[in-house]
Amino acid sequence: MGNSKIYSKIFYTRELEKTLRPIIQQYPAGKVFLATENTVDKLWISKFEDFFSELSVKKVQIPSGEQNKKIESVGKIWEFLSNNGGDRKSLLINIGGGMLTDLAGFAATTFKRGIDFLNVPTTLLSQVDASVGGKTGINFSGLKNEVGTFKEPIAVVINTDFLKTIDKANFVSGFAEMIKHGLIHNTEHLEELKSFNFDDIHYDILQEVIRHSVEVKTHFVANDLTENNIRKALNFGHTVGHAFESLAMKQGRPILHGYAVAYGMIAELYLSAKMCNFPEDELGELIKWLLEIYGNFEIEATDFEALYQLMTHDKKNDSGRINFTLLPAVGKIEINQNCSKELILEALNFFKNL
Repeated sequence: MGNSKIYSKIFYTRELEKTLRPIIQQYPAGKVFLATENTVDKLWISKFEDFFSELSVKKVQIPSGEQNKKIESVGKIWEFLSNNGGDRKSLLINIGGGMLTDLAGFAATTFKRGIDFLNVPTTLLSQVDASVGGKTGINFSGLKNEVGTFKEPIAVVINTDFLKTIDKANFVSGFAEMIKHGLIHNTEHLEELKSFNFDDIHYDILQEVIRHSVEVKTHFVANDLTENNIRKALNFGHTVGHAFESLAMKQGRPILHGYAVAYGMIAELYLSAKMCNFPEDELGELIKWLLEIYGNFEIEATDFEALYQLMTHDKKNDSGRINFTLLPAVGKIEINQNCSKELILEALNFFKNL
């Protein structure tokens, strides 16, 4: 499945209007719509107001925040499209973070059995992760991304200017997915991340670093669109990470997704050392670097059982076995690694004592 039709065209640009204009003009007048979230609307969309009105692009706005990633918000987009003459030849442009692009992408793939959509991700996390790979979805019945589709946007526009308005914590959160890409596939990419200076960001250089990160994700997605084998590499750090994220939420001390993934990578690097002989000296160096960026996440021995149970619910498990993607070395992966409960608890204990 390696043909180029599988994934959408990715534009790296700092000239949004210039990139969007020819795409919008390919669609019938009045059939292009914009979905965004209120924080992005306030900060950014106002700057492009004239451009969108000149091309008669109508806008629908969803409240920001993970709690709005639900079927009611999808209904709002469907209703908006329906009331404004949306049809099968329409295009929906989604401008926002990963929550918005996931949700509006899902609305687009289900409206009239599917219309074209285009993503303009506005956070680092969504630029390197959520906007690539053709996953759309919403949270349902208390479960994250429980309902969704696999469908590629026709294009993704990555513009680092949007990142100037995100706070450091959210920037660093997105950076964790980039570190993951370096660890699973590209040692050179990992090296450029190690020398990245958060206090003095050059947005042109950042655009290139993001491109390298996205290329890693695209490599895995293109070879395995529906996550049957090799794409599972992208799950590195996420099996334990999602459990940390859910536990933090349940305990009323929520953490950002990227921080959870960073902590998950620490635990899974430990498992990699035990199961796949990941080099001990490198393990120590990487953990030290990750702790410098992400600080620590306090867990108690009494949390171990709950964390283990959360891992058993991971969507990527197979017939009840907890499947990990582990690393024998930086840039090399072993998928479907089945660790014993004893070893998983040992890794949690290692993490607790850092």
